[in-house]
Amino acid sequence: MARRGGAESAPVVRLSQLIAPSFYGLHWDIAEGRHTYYDLYGGRGSGKSSFISVEIVLGIMSDPAANAVVFRKVGNTIGTSVYEQILWAIDALGVSGRWQCGVSPYRATYVPTGQAILFRGLDSARKLKSVKVSRGYLKYLWFEELDEFDGPEEVRSVQQSVLRGGDRFVVFKSFNPPVSRSNWVNTYVTQPARDTLRHRSSYLEMPRRWLGKAFFDAAEELERSNARAYRHEYLGEVTGTGGEVFENLELRPISDAELERFDNLLMGIDWGWYPDPFQWVKLHYDAGRQALYVIDEYRAYRQKNSDAWQALKAEKGVRECDLIIADSAEEKSIQDFRSYGSLCRAAVKGPDSRRYSFKWLQSLRKIVIDPARCPHAAREFSQYEYARTPSGEPLNGYPDGDDHAIDAARYATERIWRRRGA
Repeated sequence: MARRGGAESAPVVRLSQLIAPSFYGLHWDIAEGRHTYYDLYGGRGSGKSSFISVEIVLGIMSDPAANAVVFRKVGNTIGTSVYEQILWAIDALGVSGRWQCGVSPYRATYVPTGQAILFRGLDSARKLKSVKVSRGYLKYLWFEELDEFDGPEEVRSVQQSVLRGGDRFVVFKSFNPPVSRSNWVNTYVTQPARDTLRHRSSYLEMPRRWLGKAFFDAAEELERSNARAYRHEYLGEVTGTGGEVFENLELRPISDAELERFDNLLMGIDWGWYPDPFQWVKLHYDAGRQALYVIDEYRAYRQKNSDAWQALKAEKGVRECDLIIADSAEEKSIQDFRSYGSLCRAAVKGPDSRRYSFKWLQSLRKIVIDPARCPHAAREFSQYEYARTPSGEPLNGYPDGDDHAIDAARYATERIWRRRGA
């Protein structure tokens, strides 16, 4: 029922008529205050914006101290998107008579108490400074079309400015995943985040009658004519632009149980100081399944070789007997590690070795990376793309730059891809 807390006199509306079953668990998580941040992403018609708008309207009517602010990157998109969505939620909950809504500026006010839902664009710093309420505090934040914002720093800055004066906050971030794996939001949702619940949805989990036959017919037609576009637009999958080097990439948690079974362990180092980092990676190669697992990493800037070796031993459990294949370009660093007791060997570079190693990595059935254990490797592998001509055509060859974890992985696996027939 759409009745919570202080909304005793509100009409009785079954939330099952407004919220798809795929969001039930999320609704109770919010009601019980289990998390502060909620990231909702998926394809067209997945119901995420409808769910968020209902939660905000219902939450304000249930908490007399609560207000909300809804952000879009560009202010002139508010009227045809989030404002209309909030109006829909107010009407669907049957409480239109208790809300006063205006467009100059965009605002929805809960008449019995004066609580408000504000709408702002972040295309002007002045608009953020004007986010103030006369009663209570801003409990609810909603960043709609998160991928349109300039990055996590911009979103974090807004949160730091707005999340004040209350004990409980609910921050929604919603978006349809962009097609490119290198887009910042696609990287963002693969990285662990404290006090955050992430929810992925698609139109397939929505009651068919809510979307209508025409919507499903259009989705099925696109699936037949362009499966890749269908998976991106309707299922919310990050299908890539076609320029990604590693289309066999799988970003997911690697469990402790899996780690215990890994026995073909490989280690590699790409030397660096600044701005390039020192990068160490640890891998497991499953020859039978043609799968490479990136299971651990260490990255440092401006760190002496002796300190790097001590860190690898103390923090990563590296032993003197563990073979490490390192970039042969820094013979002195290799000799330093050997003097510390490390079984460090130089990579055998030769004609076309870079191209061979990349082709071998691409030929694997899958490269599995745990973003929580190896955030740098996850970012590099997922964002590594072919260079393009001014007209957008991919160029042959592999770009050099921002590939330190990739290079360390190439060195670590050298004994495998250099074998005859590999």
